[in-house]
Amino acid sequence: MKSNFYNFDEVSQMGFRAVGKDVLISRKASIYEPTNIEIGSNVRIDDFCILSGKVKIGDYVHIAAYTSLCGANRGIVIEDFVNLSRKIEIFAISDDFSGASMTNPTIPDKYKNVFEAEVILRKHVIVGAGSIILPGVILEEGSVIGALSLVKESTECWSVNAGIPARKIKDRRKDLLVFEKRFLEEQR
Repeated sequence: MKSNFYNFDEVSQMGFRAVGKDVLISRKASIYEPTNIEIGSNVRIDDFCILSGKVKIGDYVHIAAYTSLCGANRGIVIEDFVNLSRKIEIFAISDDFSGASMTNPTIPDKYKNVFEAEVILRKHVIVGAGSIILPGVILEEGSVIGALSLVKESTECWSVNAGIPARKIKDRRKDLLVFEKRFLEEQR
């Protein structure tokens, strides 16, 4: 019986720019332009995820079902120990919805005003289910985004944020850094 995830040989043959070890990618995920995508080690990408454009994923990252990473030309960087819950949308590109220009990919560029900016998720970021992250946002180390949030601005390190638009609610504890240190020492 075939696994729900591609095996190492299949992942290696997909044409990624770089790929580490112990990578699990669902057979139901959609990968566009794999030559622009780098995946670290110990990464799991679940069913119905979409990865397109320039994307760099670190080590020990989980991307839950129905998540979409639209890196376009500027890219999305996901550092180590990041957890993306279900149905998250991360955009490094967006149309101008003000009405000052036309929108959508069927319209020639000269009639559109597209905004592109790199999105960065630093170490130990958690993004709650159903959240949307817009171009140019940096989720600083240890940031948490609550479910169903719209993130238009960068976050502070070790903060808990939620809402539409997302705002800081409180600080987050850093106890997990002790566990990270022990965990990495055991991996050596």
